[in-house]
Amino acid sequence: MQAASRPRARVPAGVAAGHPATTEVGLRVLEAGGSAADAAVAAMLAGCVAESVLTGLAGGGFATYFNAATGATTCLDFFCAVPGLDSTAPAAPMVPIKISFGGVPQRYEIGASSVGVPGVPAGAGEIHRRWGRLPWQRVVAPALNLARSGVLLPGAHARTLVSLAPAMLPGFGSAVYAPEGRLLEGGELLHHPGLDDALGILSAQGPAAFYTGQVGRLMLAQVQAGGGVLSARDLSSYRVLQVPVTAAPFGPYRVLAREDLNETIRTIAALPPGFSAVQLADTLLAYGSQRLGDTTNIAVVDDSGNACVITMTLGIGAGVWLPGLGVHLNSMLGEGDLIRPGTRPGERMASCMCPTVVLDSTGGLVMAIGSAGATRIRTALIETLTNVLVHGDDMATAIRRPRFHPVSADGVRRMHVEPGCDPEPFAGAGYVVQRWDRLDHFFGGVSGVGLAGAGGDPRRGGVGRLL
Repeated sequence: MQAASRPRARVPAGVAAGHPATTEVGLRVLEAGGSAADAAVAAMLAGCVAESVLTGLAGGGFATYFNAATGATTCLDFFCAVPGLDSTAPAAPMVPIKISFGGVPQRYEIGASSVGVPGVPAGAGEIHRRWGRLPWQRVVAPALNLARSGVLLPGAHARTLVSLAPAMLPGFGSAVYAPEGRLLEGGELLHHPGLDDALGILSAQGPAAFYTGQVGRLMLAQVQAGGGVLSARDLSSYRVLQVPVTAAPFGPYRVLAREDLNETIRTIAALPPGFSAVQLADTLLAYGSQRLGDTTNIAVVDDSGNACVITMTLGIGAGVWLPGLGVHLNSMLGEGDLIRPGTRPGERMASCMCPTVVLDSTGGLVMAIGSAGATRIRTALIETLTNVLVHGDDMATAIRRPRFHPVSADGVRRMHVEPGCDPEPFAGAGYVVQRWDRLDHFFGGVSGVGLAGAGGDPRRGGVGRLL
């Protein structure tokens, strides 16, 4: 007689995100019977309120969805598009600023000419249309309520705000992030006057209001007044795209995601069996780019085993706001290396974002995971995957472990390491080691839900919770 087959373990329902309020919103929607898509969209919109240092309604992103019933994995692209379909004159010059994370400087450009065609409203609507089961208004309502009340700013976000102040404070931003003449500190109330009205419009009129309706018209007026080339045709022609999903083996598992600018899947596929930290670092340097940036991530699994991972960004913000609506416009055109040679108006910009699912050998879900952090997304993801799948960590421990990140510039291979990460192997391999004095925003912001539990990244005030 054959022994009965052992039932496959199922990932518990849960949410992980970059702010306690974002996570709580997703959990409550799951509790109300929402699908992973419902909870992820609700959390995504809540993140536009609670995590506005990193994202917003005028940003863009990607979503990866795993359907437990069919085993299919789908990726949607709602990233920002290049404007200018109706341009007859060049854009006004952008405004150069300098941003620094932990002494690592990066040049950005902001202003109306840096604004790309936003994708967050369309993306939220398409994710909900495909996989949601609760009414649209029910999914938007939690974010609207947060916008009315305001949310507490985590200390990690307050530290990020210090770095991003040159982009966050121009115009209406000073009233949001420095309402008493100084930057908000951790534990203080973050409130965006008018953002509840913007979310009210989104709830009542749907995403179309941001493209062909009243919000879209206001966006056009603001951008064009500042010399940007965003046009009505740019907005009306914007569509969410379904993009190919690729896979790489990771031991007995399969990692599935889109092909991103940093080539995460190709990097994983190139790792040798039983790779060391130095071998991982060398492989990371063989692919991708070295750009800084800001994003946030949400991972949700529902009680049916479906998963939805969303990564989204505002760039660093253009310093241009929609009057009366508390919406900060994106600055994606100010990150010039995201526009690949030959990219034309109406086409998507490139991105390092890589919302990911991991499956076992039978096609069952092992984890839903993603990260913030531009070029550090790939590093943070692979190190966390290694901690969970190779070393056996629970999700929270895996995310909390100290990280390293290699950078190569001007012929110098430099290794950034957090406290607790052994620098000796890297120094012995010829890396110039730069030691950090704490776990830092620079090293990304992972959030994940899986068989190993749920976890959010303490570097960015993240929280993971199971239902």
